[in-house]
Amino acid sequence: MSINFTLPHIPERPEKPRKNGLTMMMDKGLSIRQAEDFLSASSELTDIVKLGFGTSYITNNIEQKIKLYKDAGMKVYLGGTLFEAFIVRNMFKDYIKLLDKLKLNCAEVSDGSIVMAHDKKCEYISTLAKNFTVLSEVGSKEAGIIIHPAKWVSMMNKELEAGSWKVIAEARESGTVGIYRSNGSAHTLLINKILAKVAKDSILWEAPQKPQQVWFLKLLGPNVNLGNISHDDVIPLEALRLGLRGDTFFSFLPKELRQKTVTESSN
Repeated sequence: MSINFTLPHIPERPEKPRKNGLTMMMDKGLSIRQAEDFLSASSELTDIVKLGFGTSYITNNIEQKIKLYKDAGMKVYLGGTLFEAFIVRNMFKDYIKLLDKLKLNCAEVSDGSIVMAHDKKCEYISTLAKNFTVLSEVGSKEAGIIIHPAKWVSMMNKELEAGSWKVIAEARESGTVGIYRSNGSAHTLLINKILAKVAKDSILWEAPQKPQQVWFLKLLGPNVNLGNISHDDVIPLEALRLGLRGDTFFSFLPKELRQKTVTESSN
């Protein structure tokens, strides 16, 4: 990561390739030129790129764009909705052929739009994990669908056991379902119950909205895994991680500096 000047008491961030503190950018159809511009600004800050939902079906020059991201050291995968589109058409083998054709080494397994037996989902994960790095998504994309916390925990752990590298906590690009309420606020009880039973570094929390990013950073620190980040929010998110925005300004400072700042500002 490029550092332009020295500033003490900045949270330490792991170097790429990272195992935690991951940022997943959601590409919803960037052009080649836009992707190149994004990489020039944010490649060192981005670990994973998801080609959102089914956009890969209609994105121009997709193979060229995938190569750009991979050459920049990023994991790239197709959105889980596309996986489900193949599965509902009984085309799993065709999906694997597509991954090979696009020279992808990552895949997402989800069931947010279709009903799938969890054993079958884990079977897909195990099959893909033999040749791909698998991210699996837990949670429904439909508003109002409530999954009991114990079921979230059970599904996440079983999917990790089946071979998932990371389990994704569903929120959609809107940030209003899954681990969030319809107004975008976090389901605190659900998230705390998940964290009590699932290794935190194994979870990638979808957090498209800034208040959601701030909430997780304050809960789990600067090296929480966050996803569904817009291409133009990657640098702002990194500033949040480092305590260089108002929302997290005091979060990572030593206690004595926080007290000193408060005292001085009141004089």
